[in-house]
Amino acid sequence: MSKIFVFGSNLAGRHGKGAALYAKENHGAIYGQGIGLQGNSYAIPTKDHKIKTLPLAIIAGYVIQFIEFAKAHPELEFQVTAIGTGLAGYSHQQIAPLFRGYPDNCQMPDEWRALV
Repeated sequence: MSKIFVFGSNLAGRHGKGAALYAKENHGAIYGQGIGLQGNSYAIPTKDHKIKTLPLAIIAGYVIQFIEFAKAHPELEFQVTAIGTGLAGYSHQQIAPLFRGYPDNCQMPDEWRALV
């Protein structure tokens, strides 16, 4: 089963810091692509094109897209990082519940296990 590194990104696809930079350097994230599968990584936007934090409601929509993608690809294993809790500035309590209903092929961060 292929492992996919899931990270928080910005809509501009500037993978310059944090987990996004790690994804670019180690998991095939593509500079300029801010959403979806790229190499063995998957980008979930938490910031806009101007690198401003997105509202939770917008992030929630991208999380739903990710969950649907993960459900459609049971052959892949998704290692989800604590998106939105670093540079975007949200708390684990704000972001983790967005992932409720995630499929079995998703591995959540330890900090989120009691929250999803």
